[in-house]
Amino acid sequence: MAGKPEGHRRRVGAVRPSHLMFTGGVGALVDLPNFSVLVKGLDDWDYRPIPGWEPLAEPRLLAAVQTLLGKSVEQLRPAPWMSDRDQSGMAARVGVPTMPFPAWMRCTACNILAPIESQVVFGFENPKAHAPHEARFFHKNCPRKKSGPRPLAVAARFVLACTAGHLDDFPYVRFVHRGGTCEVEFPPLSMDDRGGNMGANVEIKCDRCGLRRNITEAMGRRSEQSLPGCRGRHPHLSTFESCTRPVRVLVVGASNQWFAQTLSSLWVPEMGASVLDAKVAQHWTSLYGIPGPNMLPFMRGAVPALREFDKWDDQAVWDAIERHRARLDGVEATKAEGYPDLRTAEWEVLSAPELPEPDEDFALRRDPEGVPEPLRGVYADVVQAERLREVRALIGFTRLDAPDPEDPELVTRAPLARDRATWVPASEVRGEGIFLKLPEDLLADWEKRVENTLALREHKEAYGRFRTHRYSDRIRGAFDEMQHWPGARFYALHTLSHLLIRTIALECGYSSASLSERIYAGSDDDRRSGILIYTAVPDAEGTLGGLVSLAEPANLVRLTRRALRDAMHCSSDPLCSERLPQAPADFLHGAACHVCLFVSETTCERGNRFLDRRFVVPIDDPDLALYPELP
Repeated sequence: MAGKPEGHRRRVGAVRPSHLMFTGGVGALVDLPNFSVLVKGLDDWDYRPIPGWEPLAEPRLLAAVQTLLGKSVEQLRPAPWMSDRDQSGMAARVGVPTMPFPAWMRCTACNILAPIESQVVFGFENPKAHAPHEARFFHKNCPRKKSGPRPLAVAARFVLACTAGHLDDFPYVRFVHRGGTCEVEFPPLSMDDRGGNMGANVEIKCDRCGLRRNITEAMGRRSEQSLPGCRGRHPHLSTFESCTRPVRVLVVGASNQWFAQTLSSLWVPEMGASVLDAKVAQHWTSLYGIPGPNMLPFMRGAVPALREFDKWDDQAVWDAIERHRARLDGVEATKAEGYPDLRTAEWEVLSAPELPEPDEDFALRRDPEGVPEPLRGVYADVVQAERLREVRALIGFTRLDAPDPEDPELVTRAPLARDRATWVPASEVRGEGIFLKLPEDLLADWEKRVENTLALREHKEAYGRFRTHRYSDRIRGAFDEMQHWPGARFYALHTLSHLLIRTIALECGYSSASLSERIYAGSDDDRRSGILIYTAVPDAEGTLGGLVSLAEPANLVRLTRRALRDAMHCSSDPLCSERLPQAPADFLHGAACHVCLFVSETTCERGNRFLDRRFVVPIDDPDLALYPELP
């Protein structure tokens, strides 16, 4: 992470590439050991020093990003990174640009509070180039420090944010003077920070006129009278815009200061396509500009992606390029507006009777004996995904409210760049997984049994209350409180997925955070009934074959039986087993809690919502259970 523009860069820390996608991406505050920084917008990122850099190839995901952000997006780029082992010294100049934020600092010795721009007050030092984590701000002339190192200056721990994605410094001068001014334009301030919950014991004092005020007066309902209106500031873009939404005080490090809005897709070959056609689709961003077959001999040496086409002659490659171009033209002409569909192609491949030919990015295997005999009534198909490749793209972020995974417009998305972005950050992970398909007749009969039950009705009404409380004031025109209702089938599949993930984590050594899920639950017109549990971490744990081996008949029987048996009891019962989201509650789970069903946020695709054990095993009325009799 670099802290200053070209020519004056200083490394101030390091984070994983995945960190830039999910917890500390564009517009997010990142806590470093001695201060915090804000990741700047895409306009300031620089890939020029990186030799051999290439964008990530994932055509379906790129098309989905273009649906939401526009055709200006042409690439999915991984994080700018070079190994520190590089001997040229170029690695020190590669990184993500950041800026110190909040822009107010407090001396840990004398409690003086002032902006970083006060050069007379604060200085910056990073004495060890090989230890960027030791970079720090200090108080130059602290009256309480007579000898030794100069005292550390830390970030004043309050900021303002609104639901439109704006972020701003806390207005300390205006706050302590209750909207008025002091005798001087920039009076000296001090912050007496004694700790406490939500800043309940932090007092701001004007050392010039003696006025004092506690931060608690800016919290809760009193904030409307104590705080100014939102200035519409995007500090990561250095821009301001008009905004009428109320602001809230956040503590630096609060989990709701930044939520990533991402899209992800698995690389899957197109059904009926040959290996060559699949390769062309995968590397389309490198191939679409080739003018004709006569250029292919030259391009094979100039374009790294074409090295994977060595076993095909130029005419065969060109014919495949032309077929893919015609296919894209047809899709473009018929594409409907709306949220992009990234699951249909995956479902078609994973559930196909004949599996596609394996390649280095995707390989499936099905046991010749089919589903193990003891699980014939539980699963209709079991597929071992020996190789998977997932690409994730960051398309924006939100503040205070997490984005809705089904409707991207319900929460205001903050932009990644000042103008139309020509690329978005992306990451690539490789892993393995297990695909489980449930019998359609089993699910259809169960849906009929629970359709008019009190339990399902309570869940549907809670979903309507949830959307009304959260979104009704943001939607212009008619508001459909039941839009995107996932349906009873999703509850059953999602709950079973969590039961299996927790069992895998408990019995087989995988941490639940290293696993991810993809639920394929169709509507009345599209009867999907699948679960994919897969590794999605950028380290060796996800590619050693451990998860695939759990789909072997003996292991799968043992895991499934244990998962369903453990679901019958929870140490929070009877509170957990009897829970239903009755009015006025608007939580979106029933018999589910941290003890029995919840998993980490990176694992669950729906934020631990739409879960209920009673819909899978008979903890209540047996007619509500998908499996009234355990295998």
